[in-house]
Amino acid sequence: MTIKSNLFKCVAVTGLALSLGSVSAFTMAAEEEHDHGQAITEMQLNNGSKWGIDAPLSQAMAKISQAINAEVESIHADTLAQENYVALASEINTQVAYMIENCELEPAADAQLHIIIHDLMDGSASMENQSSARNGAVKVINALGNYANYFDDPKFQPVAH
Repeated sequence: MTIKSNLFKCVAVTGLALSLGSVSAFTMAAEEEHDHGQAITEMQLNNGSKWGIDAPLSQAMAKISQAINAEVESIHADTLAQENYVALASEINTQVAYMIENCELEPAADAQLHIIIHDLMDGSASMENQSSARNGAVKVINALGNYANYFDDPKFQPVAH
């Protein structure tokens, strides 16, 4: 199977996981589908360097960062309305699905990206619940920080906070 067909299956798994409300099921199924061996759970550099990216990944991460940056002051002040958290979660889910469907990273970089995707999906799921929305946004902000720290994307603008 090609990486692209594996990524396409991950999109289907993402939809299933979201419909079931289980981010951990998504992550486990995605890891199984890509068969990277033992699941990587800690971010690592590529022999001291940041991981390479591709255009779809850069585009999706930029859109997520832009959406969060537009609301970051309200998130920090804990004044963001729940409907805005839900809208942010929807944008994150859309962009994650896009990056999964279109990214063609080397397997080691892809394994690192799975950690970020897990955190993005976990954060977006939390953002859909009023009691955990702010904590979910913080998890997304941290995932974006990890992307900036571990992936070589010179166009990426991290969340300003």
